[in-house]
Amino acid sequence: MTEGTAEGQTASDDLLLEQQLCFALTVASRSVVGAYKPVLDRLGLTHPQYLVMLCLWESSPRSVREISDALAQEPATISPLLRRLETAGLLSRRRAAGNERALDVRLTAAGTALRQQATAVPGIMMDRLGLTREQVSQLHASMMDLIAATKSPPGTAAEEAPQR
Repeated sequence: MTEGTAEGQTASDDLLLEQQLCFALTVASRSVVGAYKPVLDRLGLTHPQYLVMLCLWESSPRSVREISDALAQEPATISPLLRRLETAGLLSRRRAAGNERALDVRLTAAGTALRQQATAVPGIMMDRLGLTREQVSQLHASMMDLIAATKSPPGTAAEEAPQR
């Protein structure tokens, strides 16, 4: 016999695909990024490129390392995005003064101008997803809490799958 939860589920229900947090997050992420696609197509950006541009619209110039840290991505993942954005004329990459190993990434005039068009994206996405600004804020806070929880030190609960 299994012990029931508050919602009347049993421990055996915990292995149902529909109960998996990882599954819900994966599908939600794919779905939301997919909803961004037609909106970002109008700007000539992919979703990963949009994230880089958001980073640079906040602060430019930035090093590749600063961008990769802000986006929680490896520099090797960011570098091809930067090359494509440079080819599109939205940013420039130059060796940092005093550090030949580092690249400064800065917006071009075209990259700066694109920000004005991009200001419409959050509102369009809230409308497309049927969410209010408050709901988006709550979802964002929950996701940031979840991200932080994955980075915190291990607790005392059993955290690994049982060994066979």
